[in-house]
Amino acid sequence: MNNIIDINVLSDKALLQKIGYFIQQTRIKQNMTQNDLAKKATISRSMLSLIERGDNISLVNLIKILRILDALYVLINFDITEELSPIQLAKGEKQPRKRASKISNPNTDTEDLGW
Repeated sequence: MNNIIDINVLSDKALLQKIGYFIQQTRIKQNMTQNDLAKKATISRSMLSLIERGDNISLVNLIKILRILDALYVLINFDITEELSPIQLAKGEKQPRKRASKISNPNTDTEDLGW
């Protein structure tokens, strides 16, 4: 599973299998049995086995497992750096946007302008 692939084309099931494989290989590298990891993460061994095979996983269980495996670093891409746009800076705004707005994009507007 070390092939270079575009993650965007993977199905949900394939992504779950990729996550399960990562958990399994990280656990094995740390010389930890399924039973050991399951006990530390307070889940059943059968649940861990299902997760490693690509079954559905709750976010809480994923976080617990990654924490035990010292692999929370995989979530670093969820960290958002707050950046203000030049317009926000010019207006003196100090807070990033908290909402999206419906501003029509001229490139996607389907209205016929009669040209």
